[in-house]
Amino acid sequence: MLPQRGAATLYRVDHSGPSWRGTALTRRSVLLGLGAVGAFLTVDLGLVAYTSRAGTLTRRSFLAAFADVFGVHPGFRKNHAKGISVIGYFSSNGAGATLSRATVFAPGQTPVSGRFSLAGGNPAVADTPNAARGLGLAFGLPGADQWRTAMLNLPVFLDNSPQGFYDRLLASKIDDATGKPDPQVMADFLAQYPQTEAAMELIKKAPVTMGFADSTYSSLNTFHLVGPDGERLPVRWSFIPHQRALPAQSGGPNALFDALIKQLKTAPLHWVLRLTIGDPSDPIDPTLPWPTDRRTVDAGILTLTEAQTDRAGNARDVNFDPLVLPDGIEPSDDPLLSARSAVYAGSYRERTTEPNSTPPVQVEGVNP
Repeated sequence: MLPQRGAATLYRVDHSGPSWRGTALTRRSVLLGLGAVGAFLTVDLGLVAYTSRAGTLTRRSFLAAFADVFGVHPGFRKNHAKGISVIGYFSSNGAGATLSRATVFAPGQTPVSGRFSLAGGNPAVADTPNAARGLGLAFGLPGADQWRTAMLNLPVFLDNSPQGFYDRLLASKIDDATGKPDPQVMADFLAQYPQTEAAMELIKKAPVTMGFADSTYSSLNTFHLVGPDGERLPVRWSFIPHQRALPAQSGGPNALFDALIKQLKTAPLHWVLRLTIGDPSDPIDPTLPWPTDRRTVDAGILTLTEAQTDRAGNARDVNFDPLVLPDGIEPSDDPLLSARSAVYAGSYRERTTEPNSTPPVQVEGVNP
């Protein structure tokens, strides 16, 4: 089931503007920088670069599939519709600078805007412990040095091709009579995509944490770090939590989000950025984990200081496009990256022309 643990992702778009680094970081400086978030450059990325059995999959194909599976919800993301925005900063310890020339890895602080979310295109879905949790982050103010990443609290992704994602999305549609996907449709899908079935088994074995605050969020897709000397290294990254999560209160439709908001209203939350360096022989396929003995480098601490209701000017308007990368981080040949980028652009374009709707999670209404 798409909104559950193991669900699909596809989200995000683009900023432009001056870069930031090296001055004292204050709440005011972060908010001033986020004021530029409203000025985006959207690019018509045309067709998704993938040819399916039925023809060429387009951005429109994916957006129509999300509407078919989840319904039409004006003003919301077509996936990861339910969420809250956050702000904070990343403190680099300099350890990543030997692996990548990206400015974000130089010692110092970089402002961050982000968004916690649940997978799925229905913003009114009730929180459940098994729901796949997402974290999108934009490092730096708009400009050439900005880095964006959208991650999940899963050990692997469920698909390794745009076609697989598209087919799984349709197979996950809920049957109104049963409240579940059609079992025969899902069985037929899994028979055609054994790699997805294997990924599901890995996800089922992974422990489910209590909430957003104690979840590890991982890139799942492979990228490359480019060092000062030009050396390229395959990398996957994760944000490892420093804290436990507050227990979600039973009965409320926003239980997971309410617990996160209460925790952020009490104290900042922290995650370690861990870079896992792969070997050239390691798979790009995101349904496959890398060996556990790969070298890791802890590059700094992400600190999130404030939760905000999704609204104009904060991360509601950020498209967490995985191909918005600074010099020093490059995409791999994973075909999901270009597909995600194209569909995120389409989702952004659609929702910014639609009437604004009231977010289901209201930060101001949650008491610490």
